[in-house]
Amino acid sequence: MLSFLDHEIVDNLMYLMRKQRITLVLGNGSKDIFVENNQVVTTTESGRRVVSDRLLYTAGRTGNTDGLGLTEIGVEIDKRGIIKVDDMYRTAVPNIYAVGDVIGFPSLASASMDQGRLAAIHAFKKGDASCINTLLPFGIWTIPEVSIVGESEETLSAAGQPYEVGICRFFELARGQIMNDHDGMLKMIFDPGSRRILGVHIVGERANELIHLGQAVMTHGGTLDYFMETVFNYPTLTEAYKTAAMDGFARLEAKK
Repeated sequence: MLSFLDHEIVDNLMYLMRKQRITLVLGNGSKDIFVENNQVVTTTESGRRVVSDRLLYTAGRTGNTDGLGLTEIGVEIDKRGIIKVDDMYRTAVPNIYAVGDVIGFPSLASASMDQGRLAAIHAFKKGDASCINTLLPFGIWTIPEVSIVGESEETLSAAGQPYEVGICRFFELARGQIMNDHDGMLKMIFDPGSRRILGVHIVGERANELIHLGQAVMTHGGTLDYFMETVFNYPTLTEAYKTAAMDGFARLEAKK
């Protein structure tokens, strides 16, 4: 599930979903789907029956471009209806621009807003037409929320890049205890040599708000030291950054 996320974050989310009585059936594809007694019955490849009131089948996104006549005027689209654009969001027809989910990755409402702004700047040759910062935060609106920015343990391991982690669990924070979020966590990944922050991963209350501090510090090349040396309001969930930084520093010291 959510294979693009840091696996430790996924494990935590799955645990919390099961605590809320959500049943996860993974690695067991559907064999048959039919209606029985006004309910949906899904039979899995292993023979398991899953009975539900509704069934939502998701198979990815396609561009809603049918019937627009784009190919007739020279705008290129792929087999999923996604419009091809360049760095300035121009299509193959120079005076036609496209932004948002219809151009594919990252398919984020937040990024789409800036894409539209930059496309307009370029089209009317007004102001700075620089590209969007590639360090984008991703938010998943589950309960609890999940948000990430930057690298994960898996991507760094695949690249052969050394890293260390610092973790804060929300039950360590006064604010976490006040909010009764004892299961949330913030995980910070950093370079052990320079201590530069490489990624931040959060699962828990207000994760999609908290991620922006990590994103801002990473954008400016910030290190673990910034969080250790900064005083945060108390009690807040933002303190999780300081606690995670101190945990990461302790791990480095333990290896000396």
